[in-house]
Amino acid sequence: MTGSTFGKNLRVATFGESHGPGLGCVVDGLPAGLKLSEEILQKDLDRRRPGASPFATARKEGDRCEILSGLTADGFTNGAPLAVLIRNSGHRSSDYAPTAELFRPGHADWTYFTKYGVPPQPGGGRASGRETAARVAAGAAARALLALDGVAVRAGVSMAAGVKALASDYAFSETDPLRFLDPGRSAEAQEAVRALMAKGDSAGSVVELEASGVPAGWGEPVFGKLEALLGGAYFSIGAVRAVEFGEGIRLAGLRGSEANDPIGPWGPEGPLHGGITGGISTGRPVTARLWVRPTPSVGVPQLTVDLDGNPAMIEIKGRHDPCIGPRLAPVAEAMTLLVLADMRLECSKRIPEGA
Repeated sequence: MTGSTFGKNLRVATFGESHGPGLGCVVDGLPAGLKLSEEILQKDLDRRRPGASPFATARKEGDRCEILSGLTADGFTNGAPLAVLIRNSGHRSSDYAPTAELFRPGHADWTYFTKYGVPPQPGGGRASGRETAARVAAGAAARALLALDGVAVRAGVSMAAGVKALASDYAFSETDPLRFLDPGRSAEAQEAVRALMAKGDSAGSVVELEASGVPAGWGEPVFGKLEALLGGAYFSIGAVRAVEFGEGIRLAGLRGSEANDPIGPWGPEGPLHGGITGGISTGRPVTARLWVRPTPSVGVPQLTVDLDGNPAMIEIKGRHDPCIGPRLAPVAEAMTLLVLADMRLECSKRIPEGA
């Protein structure tokens, strides 16, 4: 199975399945001399960890990471690939026995079967959202690298179950069980999600993120545009169905005279285009929104077929996120960090000015 490797200068490969012994990543391209440890990676993994809030799957996983290679004895990268392992401990494959020969609507079961001939795997196998734990571990390493340049990435939920945030308080979102960005509307959003949970249903959401400290000049013309690379990274997250940068969607309803950021001595000064113009960063914060579908595993009867193509009804049991956004936010951060770290390494190859 291909498609499990990401990046050009910072290359990341993830491995493992939802109900296998474990999962992890190999990160190749980290420069030597970067301070790194399991504790540094664990901070980000804990933010994505299941079972940490009433709006996350009840599956209990410690998500403790083990660094197997790539560090010196005193905790610095040595230039070799960084290998990270996260063992599975809370999987219950028996939960999937009643639907083992049915394709779950909204999941990759049918397309994987069509492409690989593999019947539905417990928890979705390789297509499970659990795979993103490995991305978060890799992203934490990229975060440590980018911090040397003052680049920081943060994300939160700006809409859940139709309730929209009217403020963006990232500090508050880190304390909120829904990771909601608006302190004044969080209770309403939580109640809306709970109402769907009571019906065995799930809620869609929007994740908003900001990358600050990104210098002007990151990104390449035409096919290497920064938003193209970020967009590809975001769409590799299974639940993401739409992406916008800055005020992307709203721009479609404006006149040309309204949709341009004014340019000052230090470049574009407005937020409309999300800190990217011509595919290259402007020096302003890079901002994006990821539109996230509801969890497809719901306790509501749905029409499907079995392995032989016979019509059937399915009602999915087990432990699933009622709203994906809160745990997807750290994954969105990780993918942003990996793209930006790749850009940083690309720019470092260039001949310094005046050399």
